[in-house]
Amino acid sequence: MLEVKNLQISFEHEGKKIEAVKGINLEVSRGKVLGIVGESGSGKSVSSFAVMRLHDERRTEIKGTIQFNGRNLMALKPEEIRVYRGNKVSMIFQEPMTSLNPVFTCGNQVAEAIMLHQRVSHKEARQQTIALFEEVQLPRPEQIFDSYPHQISGGQKQRVMIAMALSCNPELLIADEPTTALDVTVQKTILQLLLRLKTERNMGMIFISHDLAVISEIADTVSVMLHGDVVEHGPAREVFENPQHPYTKGLLACRPAPDLRLKKLPVVADFLHADPMQSVQHLRQENSYTKSEIKARRDMLYAQPPLLDVRELSTWYPLKKGFFGAATEVVRAVDSVSFQVFPGETLGLVGESGCGKTTLGRSLLRLVEPSAGRILFKGTDLRTRGKKELQEMRRNMQIIFQDPYSSLNPRISIGHSIIEPLKVHGLHGSDRARKDKAIELLQKVDLKAEHFNRYPHEFSGGQRQRVVIARALALQPEFIICDESVSALDVSVQAQVLNLLRELQQEFGLTYIFISHDLAVVKHISDRMIVMNKGKIEEQGFPEDIYSRPSAAYTKKLIDAIPGRQRL
Repeated sequence: MLEVKNLQISFEHEGKKIEAVKGINLEVSRGKVLGIVGESGSGKSVSSFAVMRLHDERRTEIKGTIQFNGRNLMALKPEEIRVYRGNKVSMIFQEPMTSLNPVFTCGNQVAEAIMLHQRVSHKEARQQTIALFEEVQLPRPEQIFDSYPHQISGGQKQRVMIAMALSCNPELLIADEPTTALDVTVQKTILQLLLRLKTERNMGMIFISHDLAVISEIADTVSVMLHGDVVEHGPAREVFENPQHPYTKGLLACRPAPDLRLKKLPVVADFLHADPMQSVQHLRQENSYTKSEIKARRDMLYAQPPLLDVRELSTWYPLKKGFFGAATEVVRAVDSVSFQVFPGETLGLVGESGCGKTTLGRSLLRLVEPSAGRILFKGTDLRTRGKKELQEMRRNMQIIFQDPYSSLNPRISIGHSIIEPLKVHGLHGSDRARKDKAIELLQKVDLKAEHFNRYPHEFSGGQRQRVVIARALALQPEFIICDESVSALDVSVQAQVLNLLRELQQEFGLTYIFISHDLAVVKHISDRMIVMNKGKIEEQGFPEDIYSRPSAAYTKKLIDAIPGRQRL
């Protein structure tokens, strides 16, 4: 159906020519899925945009041929490519919130595409849209038709985008990172949905991801991209079980191993500069904790009094209020939760979006005011402290937020973002001393002194996360809450950040609560873990016990949803 030959793509940027894609070949057959995998900047999305001719052709040079059902799309005029785009070839974009228009209802955005391409009435387009919403298994399709994007969940927004992409019965569907940052359970249902629709409609599909484990769940063949080149290609099972290129081995090794407790995660560089015969499994086994090492650490951790003791903590939000302003209906975001955290420990907190884990993390620091319960930090109940006392105590308690870009001020250089908390608390005496401290912290998280005067937009996602970690360390806290701090990162960058967090813990004796929807990541980094669901604790214990013998059906569902679990 699709045959791409010697595709080369380059851009003009600040007077320089940047080669984004360097002569790649791709093929997609009807009813089959081609998986394209690679890190950010590898050229995978750029290549798929070329298939739909979505680039600004005044600033982009594209060479090679893109044959679709025997016709070269590169030779078509703009008005001719519009006949193909949407009708024959359709695309699901990476971020549904930015792809959907916030001022139009979800249904009208899909109906608009149907009316544009099929020349039908609004009434007929509405009926087709509701049928599509049913096909992609959206609950209450008529209600969602009239809902705005902000009124539905991330998984539902992604289903709306899939419905829009399918609205004109395309022969080829391009899915660009359609499950990134979704809960693993939602991700699994989206993958199953795409496979079912592909089979029922006999579509060809290109599925783009940075995660080989996700690709393994859906693709028939895989192309691995690095710096604009395809470095490995073959049947998905073969590439997954017997990778040949060091880069492919590195991408596989970056994911936490379910059956081993690793001291640090392998990263891509470990394979690019290593013996080419070295296997993923061998490197993992060399780098895993023994049972005696695990026991010794636990004996040390749990012989101490707890650093944090949480008792019957609840945080409720009013849903409806009565005539006099009293809440008549509440959302129990955190519902009578009790647990302890010990000095030097990492306590993992896992669950789907909406389970209450982020609200719990913010309630512990009183960024959200709890409704009931006690928060004892080093024996002091934080709920009884006034604003001034709480500010002093917050020197010892920090948080790393999920999205580093939105938690950094875009108008302040990253160096001054790190200096700011030092100034607020009057630390290090002078501006010169504070600048020296900020540079020291940047170097501690593997950034450079010359980065001090740069702004957040000048960094990659992984580098911004390192900046936020450096800022959290500035006040020398004992306790840090990591709230989904690696969920949107490439798996290779995620591995580097997880390794960094563990190194800093060992160096500074830090105590973490690590919040994530990804049970595999939580299992890797945690000493103990808590599974949350609907504001309550489903179960808690040691990671290997919960992973191998889950007592709650909800936990088993989370484990079963881990992509590529059987092959990792």
